[in-house]
Amino acid sequence: MPLLEIKDMTVGYGRIEALHGISLSVESGELVTLIGANGAGKTTTMRAISGVRPLTRGSIMFDGQDITRMKAHLRVLAGIVQAPEGRGVFPGMTVQENLDMGHYARKFANKAEYQATLDHVFELFPRLKERRAQMGGTMSGGEQQMVAIGRALMARPRLLLLDEPSMGLAPMIIQQIFRIVSEINATGTTILLVEQNAQQALSRSDRAYILETGEVVKSGPGPELLADPAIKEAYLGVA
Repeated sequence: MPLLEIKDMTVGYGRIEALHGISLSVESGELVTLIGANGAGKTTTMRAISGVRPLTRGSIMFDGQDITRMKAHLRVLAGIVQAPEGRGVFPGMTVQENLDMGHYARKFANKAEYQATLDHVFELFPRLKERRAQMGGTMSGGEQQMVAIGRALMARPRLLLLDEPSMGLAPMIIQQIFRIVSEINATGTTILLVEQNAQQALSRSDRAYILETGEVVKSGPGPELLADPAIKEAYLGVA
């Protein structure tokens, strides 16, 4: 049974239908990527999974439970946690305070569990440990992305939703972020990644789905799609 299974999901904004009955699944432990151009429906898919956007039709199953109508905050408690597009760091809070906001709804059993989770975040992002007293709004784009991912990890997700983690970052920082995403997945966290950097995303993904104008047009193993001439031409600029 997949950890996440979406069937025939349709989502709209008023009379405009953004997703036209898409279906996809994510197995426990996988890193699965959604690839697509702007307006393809990637972020809408993430919003629907996290509970921010209601479905017009279809269903979302998580670990065998129907969560189609579950409130967003209850999905976090169930283990679905998102690092949103645009990072969304609290600018007037320190790095430490931003991280602590990540477990606001999820209570730790004891202080040791909290410390172990925080230590894990600092192990992945040593720079955050160095700058834990710095205000989030004064950090670089790459550092803010680290804060956003670290904050999501503080909720100890079973499914981590990452929406465009490389957006607006320098190439060297993008490499670092993707390396850390792979490390997070290697420790056992299941990841659903939305990304426009097809080269980095597909090379690291177990599987991927290609979205075009609200529909899944192709899916398969990440490396296989990376070698597909049509994908190369559309998303890698290689004819």
